[in-house]
Amino acid sequence: MGSGMARRLLDAGFPLTVYNRNPERCKLFQPGATVANSPRDAAARADIVISMVADDVASKAMWLGDNGALAGVATGAVLIESSTLSVSWIKELASLATAKGCELLDAPVTGTKPHAAAGQLIFLVGGSEAALAKANAALAAMGKDIVPLGPTGSGSLMKLVNNFMAGVQAASFAEALALVDANGLNREQAISILTSGAPGSPLVNRIAATSASGDFTPNFILRLMAKDLAYAATEGAHNGVPLRTASAALEVFRQAVEKGYGEEDFSAIIKSFGRK
Repeated sequence: MGSGMARRLLDAGFPLTVYNRNPERCKLFQPGATVANSPRDAAARADIVISMVADDVASKAMWLGDNGALAGVATGAVLIESSTLSVSWIKELASLATAKGCELLDAPVTGTKPHAAAGQLIFLVGGSEAALAKANAALAAMGKDIVPLGPTGSGSLMKLVNNFMAGVQAASFAEALALVDANGLNREQAISILTSGAPGSPLVNRIAATSASGDFTPNFILRLMAKDLAYAATEGAHNGVPLRTASAALEVFRQAVEKGYGEEDFSAIIKSFGRK
């Protein structure tokens, strides 16, 4: 995702500095971008600092510490966290940004790797209007829509709601196919009924297509869906809203990870029930 976003910025003419924990991946942007040796080094050159990583642990590694981006940011910079993270960490990061004289936008995205490469992401943004105005051109280069949702944390919360619903749909479809198979129904006929009827959401149709092709090359990694479901369940508990369907889906995804499907596309959830 981050690679596609960076390429869009570079192609749009933005001066770009890139950092990746795997230096080999930075070669994709040369010539053109400056390669930094650390997040601190990258942030020192920027008016806008964008992070796109897997989870809270990776985000903290990017922002914190002597070599973290916060150690290098200039006063007045806009910091954008586009990863799907816990709301509690986003609010903590926003406080740390304020202490450095910066503003944070939490701006996670909807879409997958092809959407990032094509500039078709949708940014779900929490933070001030002033910070968003400064970052608008950069976000517009990477996405087709920018949706302001309210104060800091709003974007991250909305992304967790979006992903937990997606995870619930995926888990229920996998269980439905398992029930179909267990009773000897024709799977292709059943999938046709499900995808063309009321249950046939874009996500269910995508999983059905992936199942038919047998290609589970990841666009969205299965273990990251498990992570998002866990973050959503935690946020629900924090707000007194027990997300029972999210918790049930999380168990299904955790079992799939345990069975070795964690690095495949999240649609591989259907493989965890036996038949591929």
